[in-house]
Amino acid sequence: MPKQRQPKLEFETSVIIGKGLTAMSQGVENWGRRDCFTQLEDYLYSPERDRVCLIFGLRRTGKTTMLRQAIGRMTKEDLARSAYLKARRTDTMAMVNRDLKKLFDAGFQYVFIDEVTLMKDFIDSAALFSDVFAAMGMKVVLSGTDSLGFWLAMDQELYDRAKPIHTTFIPYREYSRLLGIDSIDEYIRYGGTLRAGETAFDDADANAQDASFRDDESTRRYIDTAICKNIQHSLACYEAGGHFRHLYSLYEAGELTSAINRIIEDMNHRFLISVLTEDFTSHDLRLTAANLRKERDLQKRTDVLDTIDAEAVTRRLMELLDIRNREEQSIGITQAHINEIKEYLTALELIVDCPIETADPDTKPVEHILFTQPGMRYCQAQALVHVLMKDETFASHSEWEKTQVTERILEEVRGRMMEDIVLLETMKAADKHHRVFKLQFAAGEFDMVIYDEKENSCEIFEIKHSGRQAPEQYRHLVDEEKCRQTERRFGSIQGRFVLYRGEGTQLENGVTYWNVEDYLKSLPELDMTYTQEPDIQPIEPVM
Repeated sequence: MPKQRQPKLEFETSVIIGKGLTAMSQGVENWGRRDCFTQLEDYLYSPERDRVCLIFGLRRTGKTTMLRQAIGRMTKEDLARSAYLKARRTDTMAMVNRDLKKLFDAGFQYVFIDEVTLMKDFIDSAALFSDVFAAMGMKVVLSGTDSLGFWLAMDQELYDRAKPIHTTFIPYREYSRLLGIDSIDEYIRYGGTLRAGETAFDDADANAQDASFRDDESTRRYIDTAICKNIQHSLACYEAGGHFRHLYSLYEAGELTSAINRIIEDMNHRFLISVLTEDFTSHDLRLTAANLRKERDLQKRTDVLDTIDAEAVTRRLMELLDIRNREEQSIGITQAHINEIKEYLTALELIVDCPIETADPDTKPVEHILFTQPGMRYCQAQALVHVLMKDETFASHSEWEKTQVTERILEEVRGRMMEDIVLLETMKAADKHHRVFKLQFAAGEFDMVIYDEKENSCEIFEIKHSGRQAPEQYRHLVDEEKCRQTERRFGSIQGRFVLYRGEGTQLENGVTYWNVEDYLKSLPELDMTYTQEPDIQPIEPVM
């Protein structure tokens, strides 16, 4: 007897099965996979029931690519039991429910639903996926760009019934592996999204042109579409808009997106102010002035930093940065607005607070905001610096001299950002027994301290955006009084390191120079081993 054909399934939403899945997975088979990809496959092929898998993060961080790669790696048997659903704004949970019932009755076991947060009733009805279909044995993977929506759903409808996979944070080691980039400066300029690598993995020029943070306009567009509208859409859909709290007045006035933008810019302004203020009054500026004065390259040699009124320049720059166009706002931004927006930016994994400690145990830590997308911060800082350098203070100098000053300040910005990157990535790699922080003294600081609470010992670090070695770089590391204060609070010092862009080496005074790119690539392992030349004894900071 001829085999009976199964009746063709009719769906209300956009569902892809069969050959369409094979076609969809083509084109990504040779792309690198995110570090978190194994978490997705662990979920798909585990025996557990009752839980759904959530893949969420900001735009251009590889969510849809992960779904396509998972489908492409399936066996023929599993592929025949898989379906991909691309949600649309016009879809409803009722429509998805009916389609999932048809798929379940037809024997489908794996369902991937992309852009699920586009549906207005997703957050308030998300339990349908875990309590019904996952409980019946289906593996349901949900993905979407409104990651705040997932965060809200996990707090309510999907509480304790979801396996979350976060994609927003892309550390240097992963960025380097996926895009074939081995330069910390490239990561500072463009890091944070994988937009650069979606079409041309091996073409650095194409990557730069296609980067999300290529220029100020592209950065503002990303902040507006990927961050601001993410927050606004999720809050509008959650509890029928009843969760806006203090932000409701801004939302009603159509100023919520603008307010979020201004707060992000304000954090970057304060970051730039700290760079400018500290550099215009510190030993580093005098060192920079001396270096520019005696520069071997005649074309780069200049004494412009010897002639500026540093105090007056700093004051004018800070005045310019504090402009907020308040006259354009019908509703003022209060501290309550700021606190709630920062809470949501933290939930989106865009910012992380890494408090600065002091040698005095009675002093409260100081807030220190780190951005997980360095390209966004650098591009905004770069745009601000170029605007600031057009200030009349510099009008009397030649264009060449102004360019030298601009580049020097941007170099300081890159240096400060490299500190933040190392601090953030080390903090995320550390286990529960280790604390990672910046340590400040009455004068000077250690850029990073790793404190082992179990062993009551620590390692101290200086981080320098330089390829050369100089005694000024490690002067704090060998300062007896600073080390004494540190050991009094954080135990014995087990290692002193300078992270920089040159080759690794160990000095006779016990200070070790470690290439920053090598250091960042070593971070996935919590027992980090610093490897040097065979005739030099290795140093092992155990984290």
